This record gives sequence, structure tokens and C-alpha cells, in this order.
Amino acid sequence: MIGVDFTQAMIDKARLNAEKLEYNNVEFRFGDIEKLPVTAEKADVVISNCVLNLVPDKRKAFSETFRVLKKGGHLSVSDVVLKGELPDTLKQAAEMYAGCVSGAIQIQDYLQIIDDCGFTNIKVQKEKLITIPDEILLSYMNQKELSDFKASGIGIYSITVYAEKSNSASGCGCGCNC
Repeated sequence: MIGVDFTQAMIDKARLNAEKLEYNNVEFRFGDIEKLPVTAEKADVVISNCVLNLVPDKRKAFSETFRVLKKGGHLSVSDVVLKGELPDTLKQAAEMYAGCVSGAIQIQDYLQIIDDCGFTNIKVQKEKLITIPDEILLSYMNQKELSDFKASGIGIYSITVYAEKSNSASGCGCGCNC
């Protein structure tokens, strides 16, 4: 198993935990999800938990995932997506970014990127509405804006997506069939 993170502190923590648990079949690499430090067709499975929505170039991140997966491999990612447009005050809030909200994109765009990168058998396995407490939202909007936001039908969702790299897949996952 290979773990990748772009902070040395998380790499160090992961190594320490693996050592404590006496896991000797794992390695951890410093790297960026948009340029994974893993050779092509190396992984059977790629998992990610609430990371891809924070990545500026989601298409590049998913194409990198496609590249490192073996044919017949799959991904399973949990992430945050939107249905509807967030108010600008929420999009620009650092707390909402850190909470995986303001970096989120529309669910249909998220799934389309996965499809465009060459994945097949794409399934949303779980979908759950995220409710942000009013006291947090009121830090970024007034009471009327909060009422309008709640009535708008805009939704912030946690999803888990499964997708496969088919046995006949070709190309690098960039959508260009290279």
C-alpha cells in the first residue's frame, strides 16, 4: 500500500502509526494529488477522503488517479459536492474552504470529470445532505440571507463515488486519448 500526502507532518504521522501497528507492507510518499509520485498502472485501488474538492485542478487529479490505476482497478472517493450555487460569502470564507465546502463543485460536474478522465461504471454509492449549523452560517450572512439560503434548495452533500478503469482502457486519463 502507498499513502501520499503533500504535508510532511502527515507523512511522519502515518509512518509513526504504521510502525506502532507493525504494518510493514505500507510506504508513504510526499507528493501532490495533481502529480502523484507513483508509476503508471501501479495501484489496484485508489481511495480518497474529502481531498479532491480542495484541489484546484480536479480534472488533473482524477486523470492522475486514472494513470496510476491498473486496468481493472477502481477508485472509491468520499467528497463534498453541491446542488445549486453557494452565496459568495460562503465561497470566500476560509472556514468553509477548510471544511471542504467552498472548494466543492456541482455534483454533475464532479461526475462528468470522472467520466471524461476515462472511468467507467461510475456509481454514487452514498449521498448525504450536510447541514451547517445556523450559528456558523450567521458568521457569513445575515438572518434574511440565511432564510433565503435555506429556502433556495441549495444543498451541500457528502458523497461516496465508485468508478473503474476498464480492462480495455487506453490513454493517460486526460480525456485526450493519448
